Amino acid sequence: MKVTVLGAGIVGVTSAYELAKAGHEVTVVDRQPGPALETSFANAGEVSFGYCSPWAAPGIPMKAMKWLFMEHAPLILRPKVDMAMLGWMVKMLSNCTSRRYAINKSRMLRLADYSRTSLAILRAETGISYDERMQGTLQLFRTQQQLDASGKDVKALGADGIPYEVLDRDGCIRVEPALKHVREKIVGGLLTPKDETGDCFKFTNALAKKAVELGVRFRYGSIVRGLDVEAGRVRGVVTAHGTTQADAVVVALGSFSPLLVRPHGIRLPVYPVKGYSLTIPITDAARAPESTVMDETFKIAITRLGDRIRVGGMAEISGYTNDLGEPRRLTLQHSVTDLFPGGDVSKASFWSGLRPMTPDGTPVIGPTSVSGLYLNTGHGTLGWTMSSGSARVIADLVSGRKTEIDATDLAIARYT
Repeated sequence: MKVTVLGAGIVGVTSAYELAKAGHEVTVVDRQPGPALETSFANAGEVSFGYCSPWAAPGIPMKAMKWLFMEHAPLILRPKVDMAMLGWMVKMLSNCTSRRYAINKSRMLRLADYSRTSLAILRAETGISYDERMQGTLQLFRTQQQLDASGKDVKALGADGIPYEVLDRDGCIRVEPALKHVREKIVGGLLTPKDETGDCFKFTNALAKKAVELGVRFRYGSIVRGLDVEAGRVRGVVTAHGTTQADAVVVALGSFSPLLVRPHGIRLPVYPVKGYSLTIPITDAARAPESTVMDETFKIAITRLGDRIRVGGMAEISGYTNDLGEPRRLTLQHSVTDLFPGGDVSKASFWSGLRPMTPDGTPVIGPTSVSGLYLNTGHGTLGWTMSSGSARVIADLVSGRKTEIDATDLAIARYT
């Protein structure tokens, strides 16, 4: 079949690669001049198969109220007259129950664990390098209350067979030796040893080259205007350069996916939640993290990427704005210098990206009410983590094959 993939971020490129492997004639369309130049460009660098939780959780509404008054808040809300924002927030709040949290987390862990094995296969068959490390994620707790509250995550990890280790202060320092300089600031942590790290931008660009070798065509600098739909079936994609005919279309446009499918009666509950990152050159390796440290207090990930540290996090609900606010930079700086003092943040590069979030945390992967039209979007902060597994699921669905994991509750139909 002729398959058009919309979007050349990490999700779009992995989808194109797997679809080409399945024998399809694949074209990728993206408005940027190259791959991974938007949300995939400078994300936190975590490939966090174990540290994988929905943001909608019991207690989050109360925490959110407190965060709004913190100097270095993990959540920033800029309300506006936007029915999409309001509707998304209402749906997210409805998922902040123990029952919904357990369902959503189990679903996310299923996809993330599948993505872990899928990424290992992909890495073995391509041999690509992307500053990868396989040393786990350490969720770091500064208070006993945070450590005690991790019980619900430990329970979910155990139920799904995901390896984990609860650590005391000395255990955290054993895993991340540089924390010995700030041992009085931590009480413990939760280690998920199967997690990985890596530069998403490097990975996506390297995989795009492998996709070209499989026959995938990339049409960069091409703005998508709409979908060509006739009699309930997708016929192609309308771009600024004309219409591209296709037997199937996979929408992997991140936060912009709902805008494309809405005219065809598809109400996709994905909304942009902006995140920020700093990339800092390492000047003293002994004071840098070995892998990823997740600062639970500020919800900020501090990741080693080769000779750099990537500091990423925060959730800003402000619509489709992509400005760089100086207070957000200061929050990132505060977290990394508080735990890993000595780095030269004056040489850091500052970036922001729009994460495509669903109200229940799980991405939307699967068919739609329009025949031949598929979605692979809404991965939120876990696009890098779930990309390989999501791509294999979508390739199986488009090809009419049975998926290797249960994907019925990943499709948009779960919202209806």
